[in-house]
Amino acid sequence: MAAMKPRTGDGPLEVVEEGRSIIMRVPLEGGGRLVVEIAASEAVELRDALEGVIK
Repeated sequence: MAAMKPRTGDGPLEVVEEGRSIIMRVPLEGGGRLVVEIAASEAVELRDALEGVIK
């Protein structure tokens, strides 16, 4: 049986470039992280979409 590791904090929002991809790690309410791998063109689309709702 695998060892159970306690969650000691999931850390901040993190975005790193790995090879041709951009890896985004988003902390979730209740613990854990959402890990998303996107291309640079998709990151631009995401930025543009967010600019439309951020004031």
